[in-house]
Amino acid sequence: MAEFTVVIGNKNYSSWSLRGWLMVRIAGIEFDEIVVPLDRPETQAAIRKHSPSGRLPVLLHRGLAVWDSLAIAEYLNDLKPEVGLWPPSAAARAHARSISAEMHSGFPDLRNSMPMNIRASYPGMGMTPGTRADIERITSLWRDCRKRFAGAFQKDDGFLFGAFGAADAMFAPVVTRFKTYGVTLDTDADAYCTAVLGHPAMKEWIDAAQHEPWLIDSYELK
Repeated sequence: MAEFTVVIGNKNYSSWSLRGWLMVRIAGIEFDEIVVPLDRPETQAAIRKHSPSGRLPVLLHRGLAVWDSLAIAEYLNDLKPEVGLWPPSAAARAHARSISAEMHSGFPDLRNSMPMNIRASYPGMGMTPGTRADIERITSLWRDCRKRFAGAFQKDDGFLFGAFGAADAMFAPVVTRFKTYGVTLDTDADAYCTAVLGHPAMKEWIDAAQHEPWLIDSYELK
């Protein structure tokens, strides 16, 4: 039994679970995984067994429950600062935390109009004016990060701050949405999405999502 346990929802649909799970993968920590199928009569009771907030993901460690993806990132950064969840320079860290917080609290039109569904393909659906504005803001953030910060570090694998980190984990579900809904992107944003989807942890998650047995009808757009 591992020292850490990550409790998550369905990998096909749960964007916040993906974020928290990626934080732990980036940290290089061995962990056990509990998947709670969402949108079922027993779901809330099952989540409450592990999560004080009644939400997922939650990281369990030595009797401590850490819920919310950003809190998980900060806790793991405290435990293992050497793995680089946040960039090394103070300016880059501040910027990474700012865009992660904006992702955490913003972009409601994108969330509502293009729910995460990794297995599906809905090209052209969900493109409301509000969604388009959210997409333009997100891709401008990506371009700005790549221009200002990525080249400043020794390791540049095509991610927002060079190496894959917490900020990339926060935007990873957006990348899956862009693929599902066939969003047309500029060359730079498309290259970033390709880098994220090619990361080994993302490939592992996506493969598991594609083989899950559960369906949530409200996310299966007709």
